[in-house]
Amino acid sequence: MANYELLKDIEKYGRENKIPILLDDSLEYITGLLEKIKPHRVLEIGTAIGFSAINFSKYLDEGGRIDTIEIESLRVQQAIENIEKVGVQDKIRVLEGDALDILPYLTEKYDVIFIDASKGKYLEFFEHALRLSPVGGWIIADNVLYKGMVLSDYNKHKQRTAVNKLRSFIDVVMETECLNSELVDIGDGLTISKKIKEWEK
Repeated sequence: MANYELLKDIEKYGRENKIPILLDDSLEYITGLLEKIKPHRVLEIGTAIGFSAINFSKYLDEGGRIDTIEIESLRVQQAIENIEKVGVQDKIRVLEGDALDILPYLTEKYDVIFIDASKGKYLEFFEHALRLSPVGGWIIADNVLYKGMVLSDYNKHKQRTAVNKLRSFIDVVMETECLNSELVDIGDGLTISKKIKEWEK
């Protein structure tokens, strides 16, 4: 039986070690949505130490599974340890490697796709997400406001390239006709999209 109480320790470790894990407001918003959807298949791009995937696993439909992709070997190891510690290894499969190498080989449809990895690659992740989402599926992206910089006029920071790419990402998401999308200004910013018709590339 899963021991979700251990999530407190995983979160504490993540915050203390500055590992990028979901902010409380964003987590609450997303899990509220998952509770209504009860997804059978979830794809997460960016596992880190498994904190969000373990949280999401509470809301899976019976027999459901999460596939989560992580590029850093240390994080993969930590995520697998945390997943096993909590006792949800039957619900979460960790795929190690660059998401852009793994995504082209995925063919099944996912009820929810959560993007939370390299900000500069969100547009590429998004195109795969459109392909892997069924009509009625959801695509969620985190950190799209990037500490407020995306909505700021100030354009001299070191992260200028990432900020400009995130602005482009938001524009594309909001203009994609097969989606019903909104930009939610909580946490570090989320885009929440529901696929309402087939995507024509």
